Amino acid sequence: MGAFLQKHVNYKQYTVTNILIMKQVFFTGLILVVALLKVYSQTTEAEKQLKTQKSDTLLGWEKGGMVNINVSQISLTNWSSGGRSSFALGSMLSLYAHNKMKNSLWENYLDLGYGTMKQGKGSEWWKTDDKIDFTSKFGYIAAKKLYYAALVNFKSQMANGYKYPNDSIKISGFLSPGYLLGALGIDYKPGDNFTLFFSPVTYKLTIVTDDTLAASGAFGVEPGETAKNELGGYLRVFMKRNLMENITIQTKLDLFSNYLKDFGNIDVNWEVLLSMKVNNYISATLSTALLYDDDTGIIIEEDDGTKNSYFSKVQFKEVLAIGFSLNF
Repeated sequence: MGAFLQKHVNYKQYTVTNILIMKQVFFTGLILVVALLKVYSQTTEAEKQLKTQKSDTLLGWEKGGMVNINVSQISLTNWSSGGRSSFALGSMLSLYAHNKMKNSLWENYLDLGYGTMKQGKGSEWWKTDDKIDFTSKFGYIAAKKLYYAALVNFKSQMANGYKYPNDSIKISGFLSPGYLLGALGIDYKPGDNFTLFFSPVTYKLTIVTDDTLAASGAFGVEPGETAKNELGGYLRVFMKRNLMENITIQTKLDLFSNYLKDFGNIDVNWEVLLSMKVNNYISATLSTALLYDDDTGIIIEEDDGTKNSYFSKVQFKEVLAIGFSLNF
C-alpha cells in the first residue's frame, strides 16, 4: 500500500511539474513571437515601397532552396585523458515553390534532414537526426494582408530508430509515427517573412504502421490500432528575420489542441534555426526543436523492473553544425 501511495505521489508531482514546464514553454513562445513581431514592424518606408513594387510585378512561380552538409571528426591515438574517436555526418535540404496569383497564393515547403555518427573502431552507425516535413498552403485574399486559407502538413522520418545503445529495440520508423494534418482557417501574411495561420477546424491523423509499435500503443494510438483521429484547433506562426549582415534567424511554432479529448491541453512543435554565413559556401547553423504531445505516453522502467506509464515529457533537440551550404 505504501509503495502504491508513493508511486501515486510521484505521478502527481510529475504531472504538476509537466504543467509548470508547459506554462514556461507557452509564455516563452509568446514572448518570442511578440518580440519578433516588434522587430518585424520596424520596417523603413523605403522597404515598404520595395515590397509593394515586388508584389505588383512578381507574379507566377518562385522556386528555390538550400542544402547543407556538415562533417565532424575526432581522432584519438594513445590519448592519456581518455575518450573515443568519432565521426559524424549531418545533412539538411530545404525546398520551396510558391505560385503567386492576382488574388491567391499557393505555398509549398519541403524540409528533409538526416544525421548519423560512429564512435570508435568497430562500432555501429547511430542515427542522430531524421526528418520529413512537407507543408502545402493555399490562400485566397479576403482583405489586405489577410487570406482565407487551407493547409496540409505531413511529418515522418526516413529510417528506423532504435533505443541506443541497444540497436535491437526498434522505437520508430517510416510512418511509425507519421502525422497528417489538414486545416481550414485564416492566414495573416503582411510579408514574405511572416505568417500567422489560425484554424478552428483542424483534422490530425497519427499513423503507426509498424505492428509491434502499434500493439504496444506507441505514439498515442490505442493498443492494436494503427491510427488515431483528432479534431481540434490549430495555430501556426512562421517568422524569418535578418539579425545583422549574414546572420538570419527563423522560427516556426505549431500549437494544436484536441476538441474531443482534454481540450485545453496543447501539443507543441517549436523549431528555431539560426544561420551564420561565412561565405558563399561555408556556413554555421544552430537549430533547436522542442516537442510536446500530451497524448503520447512513455514507459519508464524502475530499478525493481516494474514499468510505469506517464504522460509525455518535453522533448528537446539542439544541433550546432559548420559545413558546406548552398542556396539556390
